[in-house]
Amino acid sequence: MQDTDTLEQILAQLTRLADTEEARLADERRAVDGDIDWSALAFRWRDDGRLQAIPSPSTMPIDRLQGIERQKERLLANTRQFVDGRPANNALLWGSRGTGKSSLIRALLSEFADAGLRIVEVPAHRLVDLPDLVARLAGRDERFIVFSDDLSFEAGDGSYKALKAVLDGSLAAAPENVLIYATSNRRHLLPEYQSENQASKTVDAATGEIHHGEAVEEKISLSERFGLWLSFYPFDQAHYLEIAAAHLSAYDIKAEVGIDQSWERAALQWALARGNRSGRTAEQFARDWAGQHAAG
Repeated sequence: MQDTDTLEQILAQLTRLADTEEARLADERRAVDGDIDWSALAFRWRDDGRLQAIPSPSTMPIDRLQGIERQKERLLANTRQFVDGRPANNALLWGSRGTGKSSLIRALLSEFADAGLRIVEVPAHRLVDLPDLVARLAGRDERFIVFSDDLSFEAGDGSYKALKAVLDGSLAAAPENVLIYATSNRRHLLPEYQSENQASKTVDAATGEIHHGEAVEEKISLSERFGLWLSFYPFDQAHYLEIAAAHLSAYDIKAEVGIDQSWERAALQWALARGNRSGRTAEQFARDWAGQHAAG
């Protein structure tokens, strides 16, 4: 009996200590939140659990993004619904590197900042903090897109469970003024292995219906919690040149495809040297070309 009483006393003391520590951390969070410059258009979630304003966020006019018209149209419509207070979906932008996924999300500020849109960038390794972050954003007048770039989880990485909880089906789900937008090179966000696919079973040979193994189902279930999927593919030569021309125009350099062959040849040589015709490659070429041909 004495041992039981002692154990109960220890548990009670531990509970009081936990409550005290939780209250202390809450006071610290309130103090930190009081230092946040909420007039900023963009924020970064830091490793120490603080929300840091970004004074001059990197963005661009959305019209400069070429070759992704369908994706722009869909994401603009979804974001417009969100800032208008109408139902909207969390979005996953997935596909080839350098095709404008991240730039498209950042460019939303140039379209909707005046309507109250704000972007909070969260690195993938801090997604475990999502429930805490969305709790701080809840109740504010602004509309927040929580943005995680180049999202990819490795086997054994448990932080995806926090993302899964916020996306859907949990008491920690995001409030109505928060959406999650993420980019990834993988549609299913986690690596898939041949051994997992071997666990899939044919349910109906006539229709080809299959039942995935538990490991595959778990990985698919995360990406399925994004209501809007937008896929991005490598650009062909024509689209690559259009993108390069759009970036050159930002430097006040007139560049029309099919008119001035000199910059086109240089742009294609640049892409050949880099081994791809991505939007990022086109932007880097334009910066170099503009620097070389700027009036000095």
